[in-house]
Amino acid sequence: MSTTGHQDGPGRRSLLRAAVAVPAVGMAVAASTAVPAEASATSGGGGRFDPESPRFALAVLPDTQYLFDADSADPAPLKETFRYLVAERAEANIAFMTHLGDVTEHGTEDEIELAADTFRTIHGKVPYSVLAGNHDIRSSTDDQRGDSAYLTAFGPKRYASMPTFRGASPDGYNSYHVLNAAGREWLVLALDWRVSDKGLGWAQGVLDAHPTLPAILTTHDIVWSDDEGKAQLSDNGKRLWDGLVRGNDQIFLALGGHYWPPGRTVLTNDSDNDVHVHITNYQDRYYGGAGMIRTYGFDLARGVIDVETFSPWFLARDPGKRAPLEAETIELTGDVDRFSLDIDFEERFAGFAPVVPPKPRPASAVMLRGTLAYWRFDASGTVGAPVADGTRVRDLTGNGNDLTVSRLHSSGPEALTWSADHHVGQPAHASLRFDGGQSPDRGAVLTTGPHAALNNEKFTRGYTIETFVRLPEPFDGDHSWMGILSWEGRNGDAGKTTGWSPLEPTCSLNLSPERFLQYVVYPHRQDADPTSWSHAVPVGRWMHIAVVNDGRRTVMYVDGSKIARNPSQPSTGIATLGKPFVIGGTQFDENFGQGFYGWIGDTRIVNRALPVRDFLTSFE
Repeated sequence: MSTTGHQDGPGRRSLLRAAVAVPAVGMAVAASTAVPAEASATSGGGGRFDPESPRFALAVLPDTQYLFDADSADPAPLKETFRYLVAERAEANIAFMTHLGDVTEHGTEDEIELAADTFRTIHGKVPYSVLAGNHDIRSSTDDQRGDSAYLTAFGPKRYASMPTFRGASPDGYNSYHVLNAAGREWLVLALDWRVSDKGLGWAQGVLDAHPTLPAILTTHDIVWSDDEGKAQLSDNGKRLWDGLVRGNDQIFLALGGHYWPPGRTVLTNDSDNDVHVHITNYQDRYYGGAGMIRTYGFDLARGVIDVETFSPWFLARDPGKRAPLEAETIELTGDVDRFSLDIDFEERFAGFAPVVPPKPRPASAVMLRGTLAYWRFDASGTVGAPVADGTRVRDLTGNGNDLTVSRLHSSGPEALTWSADHHVGQPAHASLRFDGGQSPDRGAVLTTGPHAALNNEKFTRGYTIETFVRLPEPFDGDHSWMGILSWEGRNGDAGKTTGWSPLEPTCSLNLSPERFLQYVVYPHRQDADPTSWSHAVPVGRWMHIAVVNDGRRTVMYVDGSKIARNPSQPSTGIATLGKPFVIGGTQFDENFGQGFYGWIGDTRIVNRALPVRDFLTSFE
């Protein structure tokens, strides 16, 4: 941070202690000595980093200058921060640590040497980057300044052995790293406090050489903030925005320090996409910030980055012995220090790294041993056109369990139509659109013929029933207890006496008024009705549903995840009665009421329990 203030913003000192170490490209030290990024999975004393997990953390360390200030230096807080990152690397899945500059107060050899020695606590255990702030070098110079004590200690040679390091600019003050996290690569740029035109050209070259990698830009001075936490570009930030950020859609997050208080803003780049720009700095707080870090917890499963700010040094203290100022500075929970960013990563990165959808898979590729029936809806039909009554959908196993279409209650053509909509992982890229409902009852169903083998199958050794379903958004109307899949035939006729009603079918998959999936089965051997209940399932997106029975009990899975409410009571087989299997509805007392409302895709029935890895789609 500059002790003379901010030329284009409020006239006050500001340091941002958000550490983001971003490497660069260009130097001979780079690519030739780099180790494959996957090697970073080993983290020394802190356990293993998982590069495939959809959740990982980026640790950001801002201005630490007051901890390395001449004869008042105290590296203890920063050492404790580094110990924390090493110890928690596996648990928090910490991919990287980045320092945002102003490592020291005066940039003297003694201060730099002490800071460099402190970094040995983390070196070789968690990869990191460091960039020069205005207190680390002569602040009137840019990255073409030549040699300095900072460059000697924190130049490219320091990072050469790191598996993430890919290179540095010829001057050595800018660097970049490539992280392997959440099953993909991420680019981190670490730019000098005053990057020259040559430095900007180098950074553009790095981006051009990695055109499909999402990028995080780290530097010392990019935005300043008002007291309400609203950030705006500094003069240097405007230069970076116009010269590098706005025209490169890859850069979705930019982090800086230098000023205080912390703040954040969202800018729109030339591709009309969001760029989150943050300032983080705690040197104005008790004990110079006490090595406080900010963690960016990326969660690609939820589409969120969760941000937290805390001091591991204070956290490690005995709570009963913490001084009052230590106790109140352990964690910062204001709107600019603890928050979440909602990001649809696939959509945000689509402009430079579009996800290529998988191609359709032939039926033969999913015909596992024991497959009794497999139906898909891509063989014929014009998208949007009605599926006529009497249309036959072949059982692709050749076992003769073909389905025939019929409408319920004189429903119109719109009750069942062909659709190209499908789950991204579904083998066939097609589905059927059902428009069933109540008041009046309407819909359409597909049923096996009277002599289909599936009608009498008892499944005493187990089974797996799979289907793909999408509920419309909005989910209009009353669709309580609509059926998805079932077998016709009353359980009372199968000799069952303990169920909810003897008129209920022997097996059905339905949707409750709360949008809970209900799978109820009357087993072949037991007089019982073990029932699985899911959570409230989503609308507007596809889901994969699987019901797996191993001959003893039944477990339901939604999107490859076992639900909570699976019955523990024994369940062997299905008490089928020689009556048709149904897609699109459930009978009560052998009468169909409403039909299904939504889309149904590929459906498969196997006469054994399948592991999740053998389901019709993967859940990686």
